[in-house]
Amino acid sequence: MIKTIDLNSDLGESFGQWRMGDDDAILEVVSSANVACGFHAGDPVGILRTLKSAKENNVVVGAHVSYPDLVGFGRRKMDIASHELSADVIYQIGALQGLAVAAGTTLNYVKPHGALYNTIANDEYQATAVIEGILAIDPSLALVGLAGSNILKWAKERGLKTIAEAFADRAYTSKGELVSRREAGAVLYDADLVAKRMLQLVTEGGVESIDGKFTPIQADSICVHGDSPGAVDMARQVKSVLQQAGITIRSFIHEKESHRYC
Repeated sequence: MIKTIDLNSDLGESFGQWRMGDDDAILEVVSSANVACGFHAGDPVGILRTLKSAKENNVVVGAHVSYPDLVGFGRRKMDIASHELSADVIYQIGALQGLAVAAGTTLNYVKPHGALYNTIANDEYQATAVIEGILAIDPSLALVGLAGSNILKWAKERGLKTIAEAFADRAYTSKGELVSRREAGAVLYDADLVAKRMLQLVTEGGVESIDGKFTPIQADSICVHGDSPGAVDMARQVKSVLQQAGITIRSFIHEKESHRYC
C-alpha cells in the first residue's frame, strides 16, 4: 500500500479577460502545479500570479508545455518537425523559468499538455523531440507522463527522472489507457465516485475500467483538473478521502530536491 501520493493540477490557464478555473483555491489542495507556458493557454500576468500563489502555498511547480495551439487549447495533434518541437519545449521552459524566478520559486519538472501529452505517450518520434528539449535546457527536470506509457521508458533511458501519472476524473480502458474524450463516459463528474476510485488506485494499485474490469495502474501522482465543473470540490473530496485513509499528500519532488527550500 502506498503511504504517500502527489496531487497535481493544470493551472495558470486564464488568458486576458477569460478566466479558467480557480487557481488560488486549487493551490490550497494540491502539492504540485503544472503551470501553462503561453502556448495553449495563459498570459504572463496570470502565469506570474499563479506562480506567486504556488509559492505562498508551498506547492512545487512544473512547466505545462504544449503544441503552439491557443485556439484549440492544445488539444489538436500537430505534425511538427522534431527540431521545431524541441525548440518549442525549450522556449516554454525558459519562459516559465524566468517567471518562476520573479515569483521567488523554481521549476522542478515538465508535464506536456493535451494532444502533445497523449501523442508522446507512445510516439517515439515526438517523444524524443520533447526529451531532447528538456535535456538541452535542464536535465535535472523530471518528466511527468501517463502511467504505463512508453514515454516513461524512453525518458528513463535518456537519464531523466520520470513520474507516472493517473487522472482522477477520467475513465480508463482495460488496457490502462485513457478513454477518448470523444466517447461517452470519458470524463467523470461525481466527486464521491472519483474520490473512491482514487483511494482504490492508491491502496489497490488500479481502478475499474469503463467496461468493469480491474485495471492495474501504478502512479506516483494523481491529476485533479482545475478547469472542469466542480473541480475545486472534487479535488478537496479526493484529498479528504485519501487523508482519512492515512495517505499523506506530498509532491513527488522531495524537499531536499527542490530549490524552493534553498
